[in-house]
Amino acid sequence: MATKTTHPVLGRRALNRATLERQLLLRRAPRSEMSVKGAVEHLVGLQAQNVKPPYYALAARLDGFRPEELSALMASREVARLVTLRSTIHTHSADDCLSLRPFAQAGGPDRELRMFQSRGGLDGVDPDRLRTVAREVVEDEPRTLKQLREELLKQWPDADPLSLSVAARCVLPLVQITPRGEWGRSGQIVLTTAERWFGREPSPAASADEVVRRYLAAFGPASVKDMQTWCGLTRMRQVFERLRPGLAVFQDEKGVELFDLPDAPRPDEDTPAPPRFLPEFDNLLLSHADRSRVVADDHKSLTWRGNQAYSTLLVDGFLAGIWRSVEEKDTVSLTIQAFGKLTRAQRDTVAAEGESMLSTLSTATAHDIRFGDVLG
Repeated sequence: MATKTTHPVLGRRALNRATLERQLLLRRAPRSEMSVKGAVEHLVGLQAQNVKPPYYALAARLDGFRPEELSALMASREVARLVTLRSTIHTHSADDCLSLRPFAQAGGPDRELRMFQSRGGLDGVDPDRLRTVAREVVEDEPRTLKQLREELLKQWPDADPLSLSVAARCVLPLVQITPRGEWGRSGQIVLTTAERWFGREPSPAASADEVVRRYLAAFGPASVKDMQTWCGLTRMRQVFERLRPGLAVFQDEKGVELFDLPDAPRPDEDTPAPPRFLPEFDNLLLSHADRSRVVADDHKSLTWRGNQAYSTLLVDGFLAGIWRSVEEKDTVSLTIQAFGKLTRAQRDTVAAEGESMLSTLSTATAHDIRFGDVLG
């Protein structure tokens, strides 16, 4: 009878510390080791459903980060915002915009398109024809969503306007052009294709092997289901099996098989983890099927209310609260709501980290940091 293969077990804290190290959250990466653009690529993009989260994400991860640095990369078209993983908006480098989008197509944009088609708002709209027409429209001149809808409705007057604009975003890699996304500047969403924005020909899709390795470098050790949760794709098991001879293999306390890069850092589980303030939708909390390495079971539902996600606080490496900042004139107020009782030492280190964040990301001269009810 065949003997079941067993692998070294990584407990919850060991997985936590390994993931935090990959995410640059166990210690901020020195600038001598990683640039802003390098961090965006290492993290395989930053959640960017709203404008500010990528800036907060990098402030938590890079030593000496200044928001003007990411803003300058956006202005110079070295990074941009577009729909990729799980059909959500991410900030990516130009290279990743062009190669990750086709890789992620089936796991996000195609799925979202089918959802809108099933609702009946796209009856009679051929996706290939839509791709051609939308490309001509936005490459002739960058368009707002309203302008894009108006042009598409000329071709499909009976279609649902919202469904048409969403479908265009699904069938084409549409970049949100600057000043949208730049720090301290406002601007409505204006779209053109990634190829036109970067002045480059379409890139082939990144290989599945390459993306698995990049995922493990940023989020590992991880299971097949973890990776599928992150990218929205299915049937990734065969890719992991193909890579297995070159990967390290572990298992978690439930016996789930975990894969990792052989030389990737896996710090001791007792390694100190400083507090960190993360923005809403940070990929640390969204990129594993089993999120217990960061989120305790009784905290799973505490970061959302309806469709609203709250910014989150890590203490000792685990989700420990939510926060909100409000800036008025020369004062910025930071309210921190812990899920449980913090020790005096923990409150002091959380407050110090909050002060550091505000100093980096606010021009206000006065900082008001308090522990209280974020929802009140």
